[in-house]
Amino acid sequence: MKLTRRVTVAGAAVAAVAGAALAFAPVADAAAAPTSLTARTAAATVTSVTPAVVAKPAGTVAPYNGACGTGYGVVNSAEIGVEGTVYLTYSRATGDNCVVTIRNTPGRAVPMVAQLTVTSTSETAADNGNYTTYAGPVYLHAAGRCVNWYGAINGASNGKIGTNCSALAR
Repeated sequence: MKLTRRVTVAGAAVAAVAGAALAFAPVADAAAAPTSLTARTAAATVTSVTPAVVAKPAGTVAPYNGACGTGYGVVNSAEIGVEGTVYLTYSRATGDNCVVTIRNTPGRAVPMVAQLTVTSTSETAADNGNYTTYAGPVYLHAAGRCVNWYGAINGASNGKIGTNCSALAR
């Protein structure tokens, strides 16, 4: 579902649609239209645009399930297409990171991966297998160090390299 917001800048209407270019068109009653853009000149030089909102159907992101245990809080996540979400968590008490990959809709067992690596080292923890609900948790001590983390579900994957270096470790 695409939502469109119509605003006015220097007498021209601007329609912003997710994934589409901006279009300018004259407006009959420019004074009555709401404005959420700013302009530097009367030539309508746009300096900021409120992005269009794309609504997701309810229940499409797998919520974190607490699999890493007590004391772990979510510090990062990445959606794995429409399949699920991989979560990076951290415990301030232990200095350990944990990764878990969670399916949006549990069902028959499919190939899944939860993987965590301390950046620039060979320290890696991974869980690969066929699972119905989630892969992991996997843990590594990484206080003050960057981590690479990754999740995969049935061929779709996502993750990040060199993140969460020390913000929560101090």
